[in-house]
Amino acid sequence: MASPGHLLALNFTHSLPSRRKLAPSTAYNTSTTAVKCDLSSYSPPQKPKPQKFSIPKPLFFLTKTLSVSTATGILFHLALSFPSFVGNGPGGGNGGGGGGGGGAGDGGGDGGFWSKVFSPEAIAKDDNTQSEEWDSHGLPANIVVQLNKLSGFKKYKVSEILFFDRRRWTKVGTEDSFFEMVSLRPGGIYTKSQLQKELESLASCGMFEKVDLEGKTNPDGTVGITISFTESTWQSADRFRCINVGLMPQSKAIEMDPDMTEKEKLEYFRIQEKDYKRRIDRARPCLLPIPVHREVLQMLREEGKVSARLLQKIRDQVQKWYHGEGYACAQVVNFGNLNTKEVVCEVVEGDITQLVIQFQDKLGNVCEGNTQLAVVRRELPKQLRQGHVFNIEAGKQALRNINSLALFSNIEVNPRPDEKNEGGIIVEIKLKELEQKSAEVSTEWSIVPGHGGRPTLASIQPGGTVSFEHRNLKGLNRSILGSVTTSNFLNPQDDVSFKLEYVHPYLDGVYNSRNRTFRASCFNSRKLSPIFTGGPGVDEVPPIWVDRAGVKANITENFTRQSKFTYGLVMEEVTTRDESSHISPNGQRVLPSGGISADGPPTTLSGTGIDQLTFAQANITRDNTKFVNGAIIGERNVFQLDQGLGIGSKFPFFNRHQLTVTRFIQLKQVEEGAGKPPPPVLVLHGHYGGCVGDLPSYDAFTLGGPYSVRGYNMGEIGAARNILELAAELRIPVRNTHVYTFAEHGNDLGSSKDVKGNPTEVYRRMGHGSSYGVGVKLGLVRAEYAVDHNSGTGAIFFRFGERF
Repeated sequence: MASPGHLLALNFTHSLPSRRKLAPSTAYNTSTTAVKCDLSSYSPPQKPKPQKFSIPKPLFFLTKTLSVSTATGILFHLALSFPSFVGNGPGGGNGGGGGGGGGAGDGGGDGGFWSKVFSPEAIAKDDNTQSEEWDSHGLPANIVVQLNKLSGFKKYKVSEILFFDRRRWTKVGTEDSFFEMVSLRPGGIYTKSQLQKELESLASCGMFEKVDLEGKTNPDGTVGITISFTESTWQSADRFRCINVGLMPQSKAIEMDPDMTEKEKLEYFRIQEKDYKRRIDRARPCLLPIPVHREVLQMLREEGKVSARLLQKIRDQVQKWYHGEGYACAQVVNFGNLNTKEVVCEVVEGDITQLVIQFQDKLGNVCEGNTQLAVVRRELPKQLRQGHVFNIEAGKQALRNINSLALFSNIEVNPRPDEKNEGGIIVEIKLKELEQKSAEVSTEWSIVPGHGGRPTLASIQPGGTVSFEHRNLKGLNRSILGSVTTSNFLNPQDDVSFKLEYVHPYLDGVYNSRNRTFRASCFNSRKLSPIFTGGPGVDEVPPIWVDRAGVKANITENFTRQSKFTYGLVMEEVTTRDESSHISPNGQRVLPSGGISADGPPTTLSGTGIDQLTFAQANITRDNTKFVNGAIIGERNVFQLDQGLGIGSKFPFFNRHQLTVTRFIQLKQVEEGAGKPPPPVLVLHGHYGGCVGDLPSYDAFTLGGPYSVRGYNMGEIGAARNILELAAELRIPVRNTHVYTFAEHGNDLGSSKDVKGNPTEVYRRMGHGSSYGVGVKLGLVRAEYAVDHNSGTGAIFFRFGERF
């Protein structure tokens, strides 16, 4: 699977600064910032079809307007604009929402101002006015010109825009939030009327007590604009409250008649304050944690009086936390209770109001799916369900969980605005199902370690696998899988192996939270036994093949995505054969004369070359590893137990147990993220295996090999009842890969003699051995140079996969 970093994207796009026309003495709006919350679709890499990635789709735009009422100490305005309804969100009309606190402002009617700012026609019109043609001012250079002295017939090119703070008597840098308020841009071309409208907008936004605009002529005919201002302030505050106003209906302010008497005005303000207090009481607490509250309170204490600039800083601080925690659709929409001792911050957090699951055909049309919805719903994290706040990490988790079902060729998780519930989010999950029936044929040529560990082609004869699958039976993710494998397609009867398996998930019911899966299979396999292998300096030992045929049934209970418990029953017949596929009850060795003697250690418990066994099997895995920039970190513990039940040849009763402990220790803290370097890692590994009771030689533990002690061939160190393996590996990142050094040791703990016939001694193996070496990871291949202590020689090895 691709790293989850590319599953979801959050893009922030700043729109043109926007202002409501409000009474200067009553309210102000800061600039409007459009935030696009975009959840990209993810197409999982499934077999057997090639996958594709869907084009990211924009969710919606949350236009936030900070409105302040100094007369009543209340404010509320929320403007939501969607791609298909731009400019038609709430806030149109007189005082209905566009007027801010008190509703005294002019909303422009039918979203007029917003449609002018955001509509495609307005943008196109604005682009047309920004033509390349402009007029020289025609005045002496380096003189200050008042706005009313400019010509109404000329188009002036603006060379620069400066803000001058009269209260501080300093120029304001472009990083200041006040620059968000200005729609003028350096290099832009504007008429006198456009500059006058800009000044009127700044003067009426309530952000400034006083604001002026003047120009300064340049020798090249352009004009530099200076905007001098005195910032609006309110009384100091010592309390801060953050509330979630999502899904709350917008307040409908009563229009204030300009002919009201003083008594009627006081009554009007009293009603407004009462309504706002009731609104605060009905609002839900927001998710903002106490530490962020303290940071905001510290800002209030340091600044003294509350100012428009301070409110913008508070807004940025609050939204920084939300977006940093994955709440990508959360927005600060208002501040209230100004000119009181408490500042109220209103946030629309993005509450999920509905979860919709759709199935699509190959053309992307909505269709009826085969998969039952409950199968998909149980894979969704709780944070993505109705009543929770949408979080981008929950979306990523949903993609990973649904992908793990292996039922879909394409998966999309798209949050979109709920048009019926203001501030709500509808999460749409769109799925394209894989074909229920599939089959494939794969061919391969085996590469095995040759002399000195160098790769050698095992045979020129092609081998391969024919497999088929019928998945998602009854829409409950049940499946039947089958495969037939041979190392020689030209003469398959030599070593045909097969496996037929039935998988039944949700053993306790699809609506039960317990996650247990039942598997039943019948199988026939052939593998080369590492028990009958020669030690250093021993002539090649004739191989013994182990055939296993039988049935197996088990139940796997998943505790987490990586930790699980498996228990079941195995009934099998084991047959040992020589190179000619004849049954071989004993191991073989080469005589000095060149002949082969079949008087080696017994290969089976019965002594006939054929054993029947029935045993219980259990495996518990605790795995909390994770990837940090591509490097695996954490710990993994595995305990496996095979318990003979006394059923079979010579009534075998045994207890075979193994414990594997691996630690991946991060040696340096690094910044996580796409493209960031991985940390160096120290790997510590230990493996213990032991057996009590009857032990056939084919089930003895072996030492040596790429997954035991590197630098040796499979089983080259020995075969024993009890073994101990220890390993350490240091991984150092280098560019896009890593190099490593390792040291390993394996020991039979003196138990080789307890294996029937003592194959370790017969084939002159040491029973213990150590190695050390270095390596580099090249994609899926490990290139290693390892030195084994028993012979004192080194060799280069190429291995696939991971050692641990």
